[in-house]
Amino acid sequence: MTTEHAADGSALWHGRRWARRHKMVVLCFVAVLVCYLDRVSISVAVVPLQAEFGWSATRTGAVLSVFFLGYLLCQIPAGWAARRYGARLLLGISLLLWSLFTLATPLAAGFSFAALIGVRLLMGMGEATMFPGAYALFASWLPATERSRAVGLLFSAIPLGTLLALVSSGWIAAHFGWPWIFYAFGLLGLLFAAVWSREVEDGPGINRDDGAAGGSPLPIPWQRLLVQPPVWALIVNSFCTSWTIYVLLSWTPLYLREQHGVSLANAGFLSAAPWLVMFVMMNVAAWSADSMINRGVNVTRVRKLMQAGGLSGAAVFLLMIPCAGSMVEATLLLCGALGANAFTTAGFAPNHLDLAPDHAPVLIGITNTAGTLPGVIGVFITGWLVDTTGGYDAAFIIAALISILGSAVWLRYATAERIL
Repeated sequence: MTTEHAADGSALWHGRRWARRHKMVVLCFVAVLVCYLDRVSISVAVVPLQAEFGWSATRTGAVLSVFFLGYLLCQIPAGWAARRYGARLLLGISLLLWSLFTLATPLAAGFSFAALIGVRLLMGMGEATMFPGAYALFASWLPATERSRAVGLLFSAIPLGTLLALVSSGWIAAHFGWPWIFYAFGLLGLLFAAVWSREVEDGPGINRDDGAAGGSPLPIPWQRLLVQPPVWALIVNSFCTSWTIYVLLSWTPLYLREQHGVSLANAGFLSAAPWLVMFVMMNVAAWSADSMINRGVNVTRVRKLMQAGGLSGAAVFLLMIPCAGSMVEATLLLCGALGANAFTTAGFAPNHLDLAPDHAPVLIGITNTAGTLPGVIGVFITGWLVDTTGGYDAAFIIAALISILGSAVWLRYATAERIL
């Protein structure tokens, strides 16, 4: 790249387009927030639904987990579509669809169990484009020096959306009835879909030397991607990191209600506390990681520290939860587990952009497929374990062991060196 070209590129990204690219990050953050408001509301609504329809824990687990089956099935196609059609169009349509399916949830539940399962499956398929689409925008809009913070902000919308959903869903259900949880969040999603279609732009791309991908989509080197040990470290760690998140996301309100006698409204508030801690710690981790990298610390070392440290810390807290003797102790330990897990936001999450920035949407589709499996099998197995053992201890122990596995694999095989 010539000096003149470099100067033009610097002016481009530190001048007029600064606000535009950061606006894209903020809009993606809000989209994930809306996504998780819609996704998590079922975790609170399932408490009155279970009582109203007389579901077993296994059947409840099926309602909670079928969303993730639809989400899983569409991850890789979503990554391809984000590259082919652009994130603005793809996510705009997805926002519209998943919001409509959210609105339809009470009607489906009143019609039949099968109809509810179908709507939840379709909703999962609609939300599958969220992260591949966001990564497509980030790969095109952002230079390498801003990616940890951008990904950290994006992922911090997960606990914030979860927190808001848990708190507001309990209050809405207590005052207006559980159907209004879905009506309120569905309408909010439709409003934001209109904002998205008006404000979001597909990225212009920047020169490769400035650190982000641009230009026409390249052919996807499937074989080269799937034979790389660092890619498999990403796949395994997406699975292991998500196991704890999805199990706690789906079962914490019922755990607090059944094991510690918490009311529905209070279960929502208490369940939200760990997600507030996670939101704060995700942003602390992301800013800390970028700060270390900007000071010259090896990027691979930063990624390994954040990922392995986060999973190992989460495992310690998860193993202590069965020993909790009170509601307060249980809530504090849940806060510790998700607070530690939050550090993985600066580990595996931005590593997609380290390894293959030109193919980040497809790579996140691959790893998110693995990361969605715990939403299907982990959530369902937890329901089966509760029915079989009469408690939640085994579920927390399994989550801890899976976290330890992810930490070991990451330390052995992960790297931040570009492979494609």
